[in-house]
This record gives sequence, C-alpha cells and structure tokens, in this order.
Amino acid sequence: MAGEIHDLVAKVRTGTGKGAARQTRRNGDVPGIVYGGGEAPLPISINFDQLLTRLRAGHFLSTMWNLKIEGMPDQRVVCRGVQRHVVKDLPTHVDFLRISPNTRINLRIDVEFTNHAASPGLKRGGTLVVVRPQVELEVTAGDIPDHIEVDLTGREIGDVIHIQDIPLPAGARPTIERNFVIANISAPSGLRAADAIDDEPAAS
Repeated sequence: MAGEIHDLVAKVRTGTGKGAARQTRRNGDVPGIVYGGGEAPLPISINFDQLLTRLRAGHFLSTMWNLKIEGMPDQRVVCRGVQRHVVKDLPTHVDFLRISPNTRINLRIDVEFTNHAASPGLKRGGTLVVVRPQVELEVTAGDIPDHIEVDLTGREIGDVIHIQDIPLPAGARPTIERNFVIANISAPSGLRAADAIDDEPAAS
C-alpha cells in the first residue's frame, strides 16, 4: 500500500494565459493548476527539474502528494493530467485535484507479476502475454495501492488471468464491471506451429 506522503513544492503563479505560461517555462518552471475541494482554481508553477525527476520515478499519476506552497496550508493533491511537448515529450503543464484522505477517486494502478519461476507453463517455454499493464481502480485517496499483484504460481500454458482472479486491496474496486482479461500464458511459437499442422485436414 502507499506509504509516506511525499512533498511537492510549488509557487503561486502570477498571470494566466499562454504568454504567462511561456514566461513560466522560460524561468525553468512548469505551469500548473490546482482545482477542486470547493475552492477556487489556483495557478501554480513547479520547478522543471523537480517535476521531471518525480515523473521519471514512476507512479506520479497514482500518488497522493503533499503540495507545499509558501504562505499557504499544505494541500493533499493527486495529478489528473500532464501535458507534454509533442516532440521532446517533456512536461509543459500539470493539473492537480485537491482531495481529502476519504475521497474516492479513479486511478490507473500498475500490475506486477510475481513468482515467474513457479509457473509450470513458463517453465515449459510459454510466454506471459500482458494485456493490461495497468488497471483503473476506484480507491480511497488515503489508501492508494502502489500496485496490484498477480501471482503466477501454478499457472499453465493456456491459462487466462482475469481481474476477478486477483485479490485487490481493501476498499479498491475496478471501474469496469465486466471480468476483463489481465494476462494469459501462451504456448511457445514452435508448439503453436505444430498444433496448427496437426489441425490441418489430412490429404485425400
């Protein structure tokens, strides 16, 4: 489960619009906005290097942050969007939503697969085909899981793993009601080719 809530330092941004945003970027910051929680939207800026480091560390969109702005009370937020440069793929704008620990929110949570060596299907040369490396869950903001875990112990070739096969953290539930596929273990390519030949009708 999510542990310590990490700080994210920001500044109040003066001015709005494209011109002010461009000036913010020239100053080495990334413009953003904080909204929700029954309060007025607040334009902010975050140091570019700080934000890029956090983004590259992963889980940025599924983490609750303690937003620190000088002269203001700390605010709990989650990121609801990161706009990126179309060529450089670097952050150009961020949106944050104010939340309380009891707020229910939808987040994309990483799926991690464990115990590969304990899967007979993988030992026989099968391939783990990941259909959904992330799953959107409705979770409580104060109890956001870092990931959900799929145990591959005992999994054979041909096994299909659905969302209902996975134990979810307490209070978490999928946003999609149907029992969708997370992954499967497919046969080795050589075995698939042999099966295809076996399935061909005999020549008359």
